[in-house]
Amino acid sequence: MKQKISLDDVVSNAPDLILYAAPIMIGLALFEFYFSWRQKKEYYEKKDFIASLSIGLVSVFQNLLIKSLLFGSVIWFYNIVPWGIPVTWWTTILCFITLDFCRYWAHRFGHETSIFWATHVTHHNSEKYNLSTSFRLSWTQQIKVVFFLPISLLGFHPVIFFICHQIAVLYQFWIHTEYIRKMPKWFSYIFVTPSHHRVHHGTNEHYLDKNYGSTFIIWDRMFGTFQPEDEQAIYGILDQPKHYNPVKLVFHVWGDIFKKMAKSKNPIKAVKLLFLPPDALYEDKKSKLNNPHQKKQEAV
Repeated sequence: MKQKISLDDVVSNAPDLILYAAPIMIGLALFEFYFSWRQKKEYYEKKDFIASLSIGLVSVFQNLLIKSLLFGSVIWFYNIVPWGIPVTWWTTILCFITLDFCRYWAHRFGHETSIFWATHVTHHNSEKYNLSTSFRLSWTQQIKVVFFLPISLLGFHPVIFFICHQIAVLYQFWIHTEYIRKMPKWFSYIFVTPSHHRVHHGTNEHYLDKNYGSTFIIWDRMFGTFQPEDEQAIYGILDQPKHYNPVKLVFHVWGDIFKKMAKSKNPIKAVKLLFLPPDALYEDKKSKLNNPHQKKQEAV
């Protein structure tokens, strides 16, 4: 029978890789900002960069504050199952692959359901694409932990899970750049590259809802969401905010959800809205824009 573990066991043995890497990532983003400015490329915008950096710094400190809560949920699920997977080099690789599979679906649901889009939109509502874009992690993204609990239920050790999770997050940093155009074909067939991820961030019609992969692009190839880069991506979101307020950039979709729910006279329909595609939040706006009679009235 496996030995149950405590919160102290995990906290003392799981290094905070993201915290250690943060100064290096900020430094590289500043270098890319300076380099693009010297080359007169419009990859950065000062207010957008400050917004991304602010969102990222709050996210790092927030994670430090709620670390015990997140660790506790994963540990609890690990402890309730009687089996455990031995910690070896090959089970660590297996854990990483399993985690990446879960990240694919967490990411996909993050685009296909309103409640999870609200936790993810912050990462997409910049009209620039650069290393600092990787800092834009929502302050409410922690609810997506539900997608990763199966890893604990499978019996992967929580310390290994947290290390793999941090490596997966850190991998995302380098793919947010315009400077790296194409990687070798063998690499691009297996792994997510900047080219793949530029597609994901694009609002071009045939780029929408494509390339959800975190580290491995093979999930997109398997589940029909792969799209190669064949034209320059236009970045941002379809309902693009016209400001750089970090708080509003994090919570504007939550505001749209609660406003829509408040208008609903049916409590069941109001709750269902959370799990409908994000387009459902803006049906009234689309209907108004597509109504010639309404447009004519407004023109008058």
